[in-house]
Amino acid sequence: MASIKKYVAEFIGTFVLVFAACGTAAAVGCKTNEANGAYILTALAFGLVIVAMAYSIGNISGCHINPAVSLAVLLSGKMTAKDFCGYLVAQFLGGIVGAACIGVMLGFDCGFGANGLYNGNILLSIFIEILLTFIFVLAILGVTSKPELSNVAGIVIGLSLTLVHIFGIHFTGTSVNPARSFASAIFAGGDALSSCWVFIVAPLLGGALAAVVWKFLSEEKK
Repeated sequence: MASIKKYVAEFIGTFVLVFAACGTAAAVGCKTNEANGAYILTALAFGLVIVAMAYSIGNISGCHINPAVSLAVLLSGKMTAKDFCGYLVAQFLGGIVGAACIGVMLGFDCGFGANGLYNGNILLSIFIEILLTFIFVLAILGVTSKPELSNVAGIVIGLSLTLVHIFGIHFTGTSVNPARSFASAIFAGGDALSSCWVFIVAPLLGGALAAVVWKFLSEEKK
């Protein structure tokens, strides 16, 4: 039962992330390569969702709501392979339902806040997403490593996600989350769907890299 509650929490958290944050991007017309105030609104939406979910479902599932985060936690030895698989299923399903709700409200031609390649360059887009995810996940591993930081962890993580979005939206729309990207892409279709694999693979690589680096840094500290 405890595991089921974790999976339900991850489903809800990812649903809210996609519905509220990707929905904001779609509603305000935030698009890659078009710098405007919509960047800030979208970045804040992503960050604020993380803060809200961290302090509501964080004590149940840890509020990963992101396969890249779950992979980093798995590689850090802090979750089982069974839970990892359960989290992934819950996250992807939550994201899909969230995107479907955006379509119902805004129309299925709204763009869904989908990601896109930077200047059509696959390798550069992969590099950008690996780097952004690395920064984000490293911040998560660091702030959650000490119990005394638990009261501020949600705020730090939310601000970190806001930061990588403020910087990254111009380039790729900022994924750093395979479930969020997949959910948006399957409804947006077209180029977003054909390039979706980039925004699944790159964040996972960034999360894994963050886990390896954090393990090295924390061991050195000891």
